[in-house]
Amino acid sequence: MSFRDLLHDVENVEVRTSVIHEMLNYSVKNENKPLLFTNIVEAEGHKAAMNVLTRERICKTFDISPGKLIDIMAWAMKNPSEPTIVKESESPVMENTQKEVNLDIIPIPWHYPEDKGRYQSASVIIAEYGGIRNMSFHRQFLRDKNHTVSRFVPRHLRTMMEGAQEKGDQVSIAVVNAPDPVVLLAAAMSFNEPLDELKVASSLHLKLHGEPLKLVRLSNGIEVPADAEYAMEARITLDTDEEGPYVDITGTVDGIRKEPVIEYDFVHHRNNPIFHALIQAEVEHRTLMGMPRAPTIKAAVSEVVPCTDVYLTDGGCGWLSSVIQIEPQKKGDGVKAIHAALNGHKSMKQVIVVDTDIDIANPSRVEWALMTRWQPDKNTVILSNQKGSSLDPSRSEEGFTSKIGMDATLEPGTNKAEYESVL
Repeated sequence: MSFRDLLHDVENVEVRTSVIHEMLNYSVKNENKPLLFTNIVEAEGHKAAMNVLTRERICKTFDISPGKLIDIMAWAMKNPSEPTIVKESESPVMENTQKEVNLDIIPIPWHYPEDKGRYQSASVIIAEYGGIRNMSFHRQFLRDKNHTVSRFVPRHLRTMMEGAQEKGDQVSIAVVNAPDPVVLLAAAMSFNEPLDELKVASSLHLKLHGEPLKLVRLSNGIEVPADAEYAMEARITLDTDEEGPYVDITGTVDGIRKEPVIEYDFVHHRNNPIFHALIQAEVEHRTLMGMPRAPTIKAAVSEVVPCTDVYLTDGGCGWLSSVIQIEPQKKGDGVKAIHAALNGHKSMKQVIVVDTDIDIANPSRVEWALMTRWQPDKNTVILSNQKGSSLDPSRSEEGFTSKIGMDATLEPGTNKAEYESVL
């Protein structure tokens, strides 16, 4: 499978469209449905897809339930495996190489007028230094035809980069756009210890496709998914430049910082390549933020009560709020689930716990469960002075917030006939 396999039932947009605001405007006017732009002003011969990487579409593509997908992701986290290395001749991503690097002619979008300019938001960076490999998402501002400026939050890649800079070294990387969805899910995962996300992706691929993930080695030594749409060889340099403003996951504008400059050496891509032009703060962004956290939350809750599904909500930006579906065994299990969920994903500030008859992805049904099964003075947990998420603009200057959990489950032994909906 490849990224292209997600493009079932998309609307082909054949009207001449610019990457500068026009793709976003078209998407908003059409309720952010799955789209494939085929006639892009700045990128002849290239296409761009958006709104295709959603929980529902991923599950439909793999013909599995959301709960099952969460379980498979959790299994892959615990059981990373070696990918298979294939030749360039067996790798679709190596079908074309730009004679001279020119990022301007790739459909990298400038979505919001508030952004600094054109941004890669769905591209992953694969870096290797000191025998450690990391794959993760980092937004990149397109500065000129062969340079970007990337925001590196304090995680593994930044630690790797800073260690290299102390020795005066650049870091060789590959920038990959539109690989297999399992690669995108693995790249969005975060771990306390350095773990090779490509090996997690390989296990996901093995479980969902029946074979390991195929990689091809680039000339700079970095291995990339062989069926990605784009694979670009680059270096994290010792230079910095201004990055931002940028509309982030919450829909609020992140500010300007000095960030590392990336210099591009080669750009490879498939025939008729399709760029993944994710709209930040919209459904794909929330999917990539939230879905990879669901296995961690589910595992934490499952230690105290059977947990059947987890959903990071749209209103919570796929990060700050979740709905947890459980099978209560005894009185108090809902409250236990709240505490476990908050510990499983410490950036959350709200948790709602419901029974298995509630569709956790449907906000109307979740609110219905609250209004018919929850008593605020008895079934609510409020925690003060908690470490909050940096994405929450309402946190204190010291980074603290309060958190809330609401238990909308029925106690075991309750006569459910009085609480069941006929709708």
